[in-house]
Amino acid sequence: MTNVIEVENLTKRFGRLVAVDDVSFRVREGEIFGLLGENGAGKTTTIEILEGFQKADHGSAVVLGVNPRHGHRDWRDRIGLVLQESDFDPVHTVNETLKLFASFFSNPRDVVETLEMVGLTDKANERVGRLSGGQKRRVDVALGIIGHPDLLFLDEPTTGFDPVARREFWTVIEGLRETGTAIVLTTHYMEEAERLCDRLAIMSKGQIVAEGTSSTLISALGATTIRFEMPRDIEASALCSIAGAEFVVRDNVASVLLGEGVQEVLYRLLTWSQSSGKELMGLEVVRPTLNDVFLGATGGEE
Repeated sequence: MTNVIEVENLTKRFGRLVAVDDVSFRVREGEIFGLLGENGAGKTTTIEILEGFQKADHGSAVVLGVNPRHGHRDWRDRIGLVLQESDFDPVHTVNETLKLFASFFSNPRDVVETLEMVGLTDKANERVGRLSGGQKRRVDVALGIIGHPDLLFLDEPTTGFDPVARREFWTVIEGLRETGTAIVLTTHYMEEAERLCDRLAIMSKGQIVAEGTSSTLISALGATTIRFEMPRDIEASALCSIAGAEFVVRDNVASVLLGEGVQEVLYRLLTWSQSSGKELMGLEVVRPTLNDVFLGATGGEE
């Protein structure tokens, strides 16, 4: 599969601050690649280098076969941008704004189709200055996809969206991937990253500290936890022996941390519960989440 982005040992400094520190990664054709990190991790600077707005101090970046600093008109015609912040003429209507931006591209999407994709059909004739913050963010997204890009940069695109609008937008993004559009996504919503990204990289202090699919990163984190309320009239040590696993009891809640053998331990506990007639109240199996991976990788949690 062809790489649309190749980054090798990328470094960018602002005075004494090393914003991007020896970063390397690849983005393949037709995939969604997530770039995650806390504020100040270096995500936006990395993306600005890939978009041609910043010059790297060291290393290389090749985007659609071109050094972004030397990107020509035909190259920019293949790229869509959704920046963290945009500013449009508040007097123009949404429809007029999209038509203007569509005129900049050689093969633009139909304006009506684009409005429908981002859920702004009923706001087509509304002046941009009268839109809510979330609606303006949808205009940003519409302008990013109006040019039918081969590569789309989405820098925190669903900020300001309500939960329903966010999930509707996920469907739009998944549809773009199906058409072959490669997407680089930054987001602070771990659920969004896990749902959309084929692969992702987590940045901290300018470096990539974890990379892979969300399922691979979660599996590498390790332990799954089985929790339940301790039944009456049984010692913790006796139940440990029945389960075949050590667990910790706090405030009468037992927690079993397991790297493997979850089903086997569950089977033993449920068999004992059924035969003894003692119900395991609040029984649940909790697997690590991408948020756990993120916190662990960025030092947010021990």
